[in-house]
Amino acid sequence: MPDFLLTTGRLYLRCLIPSDAPCFYQLNADPEVLRYTGDRPFESIAEARAFLDSYDVYERYGYGRWAVVRRFDENCLGWCGLKYSPESGETDIGFRFFRKYWGQGYATEAAQACLDYGLQKLGLEQIVGRAMQSNRASVRVLEKIGMRYWKYFDFNNQAGVYYRTLREHISHDER
Repeated sequence: MPDFLLTTGRLYLRCLIPSDAPCFYQLNADPEVLRYTGDRPFESIAEARAFLDSYDVYERYGYGRWAVVRRFDENCLGWCGLKYSPESGETDIGFRFFRKYWGQGYATEAAQACLDYGLQKLGLEQIVGRAMQSNRASVRVLEKIGMRYWKYFDFNNQAGVYYRTLREHISHDER
């Protein structure tokens, strides 16, 4: 699959590559960034690189999580994208940004581009978003991009909320 690129007003999203390992390592080293994820930090940059070396979802499913890069200075802000789960058959939208970029609309901008791409270009019938209920910032991003509350679920022994968007809910003009 050729390199993928989505462009928004302030950002571009591209495939993750092994040289993103230092960015990934630093992002996951912040306990506040991981607070609501259930993930653990990478032990080293080498472990982050090994993860990225084996990240083959673009070839397997045609999409995945993408690096989010600010256009004007090419700084890596974090990641955003779609993740297919073969166990559930669902495609999830997710995002994770360095704390210094929180509250500036980057997550909403990137997530909207990913949601639109999944529904309109990939023709996915449904995209879900999951978050811990206490993670108000992530829940707000899901709401801002037009996802609708669906149900509660157990998120690592915490109250979780499930949001979703169905392709049938987008207007025919947008397809």
